[in-house]
Amino acid sequence: MTESETVRLGARIRAYRTMRRLTVRGLAGLAGASPSFVSQLERGRTSASVGMLRRISGALGITVADLFNEDDGAGHRVVRRLERPELPAGPGTRKYLISQRPLQNLEVYAGEFEPGASTGGEPYSHGDSQEILLVLRGRVTVWLGPPAEAVANTLAPGDSVEYRTSIPHRVVNDGDGTAEVLWVVSPPTPL
Repeated sequence: MTESETVRLGARIRAYRTMRRLTVRGLAGLAGASPSFVSQLERGRTSASVGMLRRISGALGITVADLFNEDDGAGHRVVRRLERPELPAGPGTRKYLISQRPLQNLEVYAGEFEPGASTGGEPYSHGDSQEILLVLRGRVTVWLGPPAEAVANTLAPGDSVEYRTSIPHRVVNDGDGTAEVLWVVSPPTPL
């Protein structure tokens, strides 16, 4: 890699790190590197092995290829409903990624729940970002908090709830028909 390529790579790593609201120390911890190494890498003063770049990109929730993509994301990207990437989900649940990779400032998901379906038997948490769940169709209950202390929030179409992704949460379709929801998370959380 040339010196200018090393500097540009470091700048992209720093940009993704700041979008994720990670400190140098935080990224280093997630990637299994020293903070001084990450700092030097971001300033273009050193290069990294492919293995280290994989760990860094994984910690940032992107691919190694994204680290080398110099496209600034200008313009727009259309995602047709039938072309949405589907994520693994439980029985009776479908979850689709709306925002396209590499995730930059936010991530958006659409979800469909058959009657009685949920995000799983146990609440889950991921990272520490702001998350909004908006009900588009049907009725769901969003449980927020640890299982012993969880608060139930029943939402109808047009209702939303906002919470930190670090708070355990679970979504259940208590209604008789299919429920459709939209999740918006900013900044994107590690996968």
